[in-house]
Amino acid sequence: MQSLARILLPVDFSERSLGAARYARSLASHFGSELILLHVLPPPDYEFNTLDTGGSLLAELYRNRAQQVARELDSFLSLELSGLNVRRLVLEGEPAGKIVAFAHDESVGLIMMPTHGFGPFRRFILGSNTAKVLHDADCPVWTGVHIDQTPSSPMVPLRNILCAVDLGPQSSKTFCWAALLAQEFGAQLTVVHATSASEPGDSPDPASSSLRQAAEAELRRLQQFVHADADLTVETGEPARIICSTAERLAADLLVIGRGSAAGVFGRLRTNAYAIIRESPCPVVSV
Repeated sequence: MQSLARILLPVDFSERSLGAARYARSLASHFGSELILLHVLPPPDYEFNTLDTGGSLLAELYRNRAQQVARELDSFLSLELSGLNVRRLVLEGEPAGKIVAFAHDESVGLIMMPTHGFGPFRRFILGSNTAKVLHDADCPVWTGVHIDQTPSSPMVPLRNILCAVDLGPQSSKTFCWAALLAQEFGAQLTVVHATSASEPGDSPDPASSSLRQAAEAELRRLQQFVHADADLTVETGEPARIICSTAERLAADLLVIGRGSAAGVFGRLRTNAYAIIRESPCPVVSV
């Protein structure tokens, strides 16, 4: 688990920002982290692209908008975050790129931001900025479609943590991050791996049985490597469905998943990760 000396909270002043802020407040209080509230103001041609106006007037409109945003950010949850080490910043540029670059330059340990699906399709999409940050960030990202339903209590409870691993190269890092968080909060930790399902009606496949046994052995090896107290489970079925149904069955407060090993052609966030974040009944940390 990387240091949580700095937690970055991108703010757009929505209800979902409020929910993310409650989790950020709880973690910052527990770890003594610096909490950085960041609002990224898109450039003038993006903010006012529907206005047919001259350059000087456009500059004035944008300057007024920037001043208004700075005032809003200064007052955002000022009472709720009192007593914490809070830094508030307004930057200009393309939001996702600025968030990722700032997190990298400042050695941020965790980015906390909600998804931004709206209306009846909310559970089936990720907002473009959130998706880009998940894709490109080199630190863990905490998000979720239900983040606006965060309890308003000062300390958000973490009693049950589910960690999902694919047994790839990043599994030990994901397992370790979840285990250390569970240790910090005295939470019950469960680790799940989903193996491929046979087609309906197929007879029992010895190869599938061997695959399951190999997965169970690898989970035990990972547990010994991490030195973690955890319940281990191997389930058969489509990964996103298995993981999310397990989170629901366990009433998990948090789900920890991996995002891939490198930012190559396919980026860091795999297809299953998108589906898991969209369908998870609790917040998701992608490591």
